[in-house]
Amino acid sequence: MNELSYSLGVSVGLNLKDQGFEVDSIEDFAQAMHDVLGDKDLAIPAEKVNQVVNEYFTRLQAKKAEEMQAGQKAFFAENAKRQEITTTLSGLQYEVFTQGQGEKPSLQNQVTVHYHGTLIDGTVFDSSVQRGEPATFPVNGVIQGWQEVIPMMNTGAKWRVFIPSDLAYGERGAGNAIPPHTPLVFDIELISVS
Repeated sequence: MNELSYSLGVSVGLNLKDQGFEVDSIEDFAQAMHDVLGDKDLAIPAEKVNQVVNEYFTRLQAKKAEEMQAGQKAFFAENAKRQEITTTLSGLQYEVFTQGQGEKPSLQNQVTVHYHGTLIDGTVFDSSVQRGEPATFPVNGVIQGWQEVIPMMNTGAKWRVFIPSDLAYGERGAGNAIPPHTPLVFDIELISVS
């Protein structure tokens, strides 16, 4: 056995598996690799290959989106059963740790906050708390879920906010840190309004 050839095959296979691809026929897959790497004529024209792969990828994305939506729906339904959780009409949920006594911002204000953002599995994707420096931004310049919840908070408040994906980054996701159709959890402390 040639170790390099086998290792390259393992690498390609793991990459496809990690992306959720399923190969129906290992023999056809191996034949295609043999044809391409051996500069042989393809059994299927290149244009058709692109079409088949694109259609498969579209179906795969739709399946993943459906699974994410089902998981998200179940998470929010279960979370809503907790007595300390409030659910808004949009489906956003929050838990108040500290009410705060200061002014409430409007969409036109700038706010300074400390926040800790995670996926629902606890994976941290962004945190001013971990950086040790609060963030300042215009309320109308952030994701929809923040635009909804920040004006509800008094200065000095500390809340945990559960944001459905359609009020966050939706089907786009955000880079590698936030996959498409992913709900987000934020611990937010509203420090000041300007």
